[in-house]
This record gives sequence, structure tokens and C-alpha cells, in this order.
Amino acid sequence: MNPDLNDDVFAALASPVRRALLTLLLDGPRTVNELAAHFDMRRPSVSEHLKVLRDAELVSERRVGRERHYSLEAGPLMELQEWLHPYERFWRERMAGLRDVLEDM
Repeated sequence: MNPDLNDDVFAALASPVRRALLTLLLDGPRTVNELAAHFDMRRPSVSEHLKVLRDAELVSERRVGRERHYSLEAGPLMELQEWLHPYERFWRERMAGLRDVLEDM
């Protein structure tokens, strides 16, 4: 995983609004207006969040006439999942050890 991209991805995912935007994009491309309708904020604020996601390469933007359509880009999330995998294994082993201790009690 590219260390610089890693920092951008973690920073982008730190915001609950940006995580919610990614969830909305799971169903397919959406316009800024469609995305903004799900939040209690003005469209320019949603656009700023989308810019952070775009800079982290988590979304792509495509212009269709006067509208901008945003799509989820899974690449950085796959890289993040690969990076997290050893930690998942670590915690799975720890939890199995805890289960064994509790069963012995």
C-alpha cells in the first residue's frame, strides 16, 4: 500500500459524512444533488466532502452535461483491507485464546 495514499484514505474515512457518502455510492453512481438530499447540509458542503474522497481516490467524478456523477472506487479500500488483514488474524487468534480460557473456567 502506498504510504501517502494510506494517509489520505484514513483521513477521508475519519469523517462519518464521508463514510455515509461511500455507503450511498455502493448502489451505483449518483449526482451531487442526489447525495446532498441525504444530509442536513448545503450542496457545497457535500461537494467539499466529495473532493476529499476524490483526492483519496475513493470516488471518481464524471461530468454528464451540467451534472457531476460520483462513483465508488474500490481500489484503495481493497489496499486497506490487505493492510488490515494481519491485524484481523491477530485479533482472531486473541479472541480464540480468550474463548479457550473462558471455557476452562
